[in-house]
Amino acid sequence: MTLKQSLILPLGLLVSFNFYAQEKPKKEEGHTNQNKFRQLYQEFATPNQYRTASGAPGPAYYQNTADYEMDIILNEVDKEIYGEETITYTNNSPNALEYLWVQLDQNVRKKDSPSKERNGSGFSPVIRPSSIVSEYMDEPFDGGFNIEEVSKGGNPLPYSINQTMMRVEMSENLKPGDSYTFYIKWNYKINNRLEDGGRSGYENFEDEDNAMFIAAQFFPRMAVYNDVEGWQNYQFWGAGEFALPFGDYEVNITVPADHIVEATGELQNRKKVYSKKMMQRYEKALNTFDKPVIIVSEEEAIENEKTKSKQTKTWTYEAEMVRDFAFTSSRKYILDMMNVKVGNKNVMAVSAYPKEGNPLWEEWSTLSVAQTLETYSKHTFDYPYHKAVSVHGKSIGMEYPMICFNFGRPNKDGSYSDRTKYGMISVIIHEVGHNYFPMIVNSDERQWGWMDEGLNSFVQFLTEQEMGEKYPELLNENNVYPSRRGFPFKIVDYMKGSQDFIAPIMTNPEQVYQLGNNAYGKPATALNILRETIMGPEKFDYAFKTFSQRWMFKHPTPEDFFRTMEDASAVDLDWFWRGWFYTTDYVDISVEEVKTYKLTDKITKEAKEYLARFGITNPENNPRLQGLVYVVPADSEEAKELAPSEDNLENSQNLKSFLMDNFTAEERRNLKELPKYFYEITFNKPGGLVMPVIVEYTYEDGSKEMKKYPVQVWRKNDDKISKTIGSQKKITNIQLDPNLETADIDVSNNSWPREENKSEFEEFEKQKN
Repeated sequence: MTLKQSLILPLGLLVSFNFYAQEKPKKEEGHTNQNKFRQLYQEFATPNQYRTASGAPGPAYYQNTADYEMDIILNEVDKEIYGEETITYTNNSPNALEYLWVQLDQNVRKKDSPSKERNGSGFSPVIRPSSIVSEYMDEPFDGGFNIEEVSKGGNPLPYSINQTMMRVEMSENLKPGDSYTFYIKWNYKINNRLEDGGRSGYENFEDEDNAMFIAAQFFPRMAVYNDVEGWQNYQFWGAGEFALPFGDYEVNITVPADHIVEATGELQNRKKVYSKKMMQRYEKALNTFDKPVIIVSEEEAIENEKTKSKQTKTWTYEAEMVRDFAFTSSRKYILDMMNVKVGNKNVMAVSAYPKEGNPLWEEWSTLSVAQTLETYSKHTFDYPYHKAVSVHGKSIGMEYPMICFNFGRPNKDGSYSDRTKYGMISVIIHEVGHNYFPMIVNSDERQWGWMDEGLNSFVQFLTEQEMGEKYPELLNENNVYPSRRGFPFKIVDYMKGSQDFIAPIMTNPEQVYQLGNNAYGKPATALNILRETIMGPEKFDYAFKTFSQRWMFKHPTPEDFFRTMEDASAVDLDWFWRGWFYTTDYVDISVEEVKTYKLTDKITKEAKEYLARFGITNPENNPRLQGLVYVVPADSEEAKELAPSEDNLENSQNLKSFLMDNFTAEERRNLKELPKYFYEITFNKPGGLVMPVIVEYTYEDGSKEMKKYPVQVWRKNDDKISKTIGSQKKITNIQLDPNLETADIDVSNNSWPREENKSEFEEFEKQKN
């Protein structure tokens, strides 16, 4: 038996006494497997022909499509939209469909919509006058779709509306592989977005009698039918967003002739709706990659605001393989563009904004779009569409294919705070980033809000940091871009909050208390920790890109993401998904105790007691135990007698000779100097989440050593674990998670010796004296 095998025998480590009779185990009650590292089979659906165990689409994976031909009229005076559409729905599933489900999301704005009563209410001590008006004195806005006609070939189709869902009856089942074409005509009143809220609507500028229109969820849209949900007809209550099939769009949008329009898709009649001057500038933008080119200037937009054309123009857009369509229209818009190289193609970065957005928008909007396309494409796949548009709107952040709507308005005099600037840049990155999640990696937002918001917020964080590297003027005093979400310490306050108001990430967005933290902040932080601290950027980036490319233009589930990340990295992450996504546990790891030890060749009292438990009553004369080294607490009386010390050179020399006699020849060849100090450090875990133990050791000479123990150290003891260290130098300080990588909610117990938190009174007395 060598020293390595027997070094800490009295502590019960590294030595097996299977050759001795063991104590009979006590009978205990059985238990279910609650180990933090147990497999996720109970939580996961069984892999099948549609979705494989690797997280990839299976051989029988399918998705249905919905193609639209639409004619839309914007009535600026009466604030109404009139529309008619022809939908061609193709059934690629193996099942015959008895009926079709169509989403009517604007119905959430009907006067009698049950969504308005979905939350409990009570009086707070302070109430805004505007709230009293809107709740008790104002006539509520009555929106929602007015369905004028549902037909096929001119013949009416039976339909039934249940809140935000419309079931369309077909004369016969839609067989696998067949398509069904039908027609819907509708209209609805557009809501004042700033007064009535919502993801779309108009913003009124009373001083000049103008408005900006954001049109989204403005048409009856097909619901998703797939292998997971069947028909995804979960009602739209307001928080859970949208599940939509891919398809092709041909859309004609008729607006006042002096309006500027931007929309999903490629503009088909640009020469008809652009002026000659706009066309010349557009041609210049096609070859400009370093800064935006102004297409409509602020001065031209101000002049345009003064007109009220009675004529109309029709803007025609076509889009292929998109899951939705949105547009904006106003005579107030300034327009700028620049080209961005993405892979082997050029993508136009576009911004549309009123004079109220300047100077901030002219300076940063299109650059933010360009940075988003570059960084997201690097971490996922090359952006497949021809443009990405950022549109300014007060108090909004919302996304659609190729176009998004973003807040960030300076003061009336053009000044703005850092909060406004960073808020605008970040929301543009976030909303443009949604082109990737969920517009292309098309998750079910109605069920899993985090799959689009969390994944997107994570890559947003990476983009913000890269943008800070490109534009140093955006860096703060810590030399980083001040991201709102992503840094682990940013999520601590949420995770240590009241459990009465926290839900697991894997919760429907309608049922969480703090949607921003739950669906955006916590999953983004979890993925950042997974990338930086657990997997490492190389393994994480490969797996994340694998997931993104496997599921682009498809409908992934959370399990597809979880499985792919493990499949492409060979990193077991069941413990991570369960802890961070399925529970509301938090991270809290502490340094509980530090003990120092010395070595001796003399058997100690503790060793005798330990061996007696195994029936060894005379260890000194046991030939099986000759050549062992024993460990004794450094501050014990035994240590003074048995262990070598600086002032007991003879004892020290005897120990070294004893050790040399018991080393193997190979050990002698590789022998280093015998450590002077032996430590046993105990870490405990008041928090529920298991995490790697990241420790910085500081030595007496001022040098530091960083050590990361893998998360698996907790696999057999979820309460506390110990680590031993042999060192030539004396440890003077131990610091857990020194760089705040793990979102530990209590850093007061992260150090040894424990750093005392002095009271305000003590601090006051110290300063006074």
